Amino acid sequence: MKNNHTVVYVVSDSVGETAELVVKASASQFSHTGVDIRRVPYVEDEGTIDEVIAQAKENDGLIACTLVVPELRDYLLNKAKRANVPVHDIITPMMNLLEKKTGHEPRLQPGLVHTLDEDYFRKVEAIEFAVKYDDGRDPRGIKRADIVLIGVSRTSKTPLSQYLAHKRLKVANIPLVPEVEPPEELFQLDPRKVIGLKISPEKLTSIRSERLKSLGLKEEANYATVKRIEEELVFSNELMDRIGCHVIDVSNKAVEETANLIYSVYRKNNR
Repeated sequence: MKNNHTVVYVVSDSVGETAELVVKASASQFSHTGVDIRRVPYVEDEGTIDEVIAQAKENDGLIACTLVVPELRDYLLNKAKRANVPVHDIITPMMNLLEKKTGHEPRLQPGLVHTLDEDYFRKVEAIEFAVKYDDGRDPRGIKRADIVLIGVSRTSKTPLSQYLAHKRLKVANIPLVPEVEPPEELFQLDPRKVIGLKISPEKLTSIRSERLKSLGLKEEANYATVKRIEEELVFSNELMDRIGCHVIDVSNKAVEETANLIYSVYRKNNR
């Protein structure tokens, strides 16, 4: 009669989550079999492998591995075979298929999947940050931001914040209005973190007029008058000079082009 309790040793040169999930998924298909999963993470030497094989042999167990370092993987497979311990290499067959299909060799670096996960969560965090601190909603975000965008209405501050968030940068943006004094936090910030967005009066008039049309409002509204626009631009230019920040003219630039310029400035300042 077969033993209804199986010990599976999960051996990895990283955390070992991938192998454990595969073993659990497989074990779930056997309702009458108890599976005891024992994870052995961050394997970097042959001595640890020897110990695992000895334990697996003693307990009549199995080994599942995700070792990407060829020397360790081959050592485990050969040693387990000689000890008559069943072993399943989870990751190598898929890597071999991808190598054959793409024509590129794998990097063979442990833990890269977790690097990708961390990168994904950084991007999500940056996107949430951009939404929370959009349009000057909460000045507390200024000190936490990687970049603070300032400019009058319709200078693409919000789409730029979102675009840069996908590059993992936490971006806050502050609208500049003559009647409203910018938050104190803006003047306490390193000027290198602030990016001023300037625009020509003609371009801004055109953008705002189209915006009013899309809302079903008259173009004569104060928001789009030449006098109001000039007043706002004078105020914003003076404020940018006062802060001493880097200024980018967005008049004839696509969002992607401006975002790449901002990203270049950020990288230069953070070398």
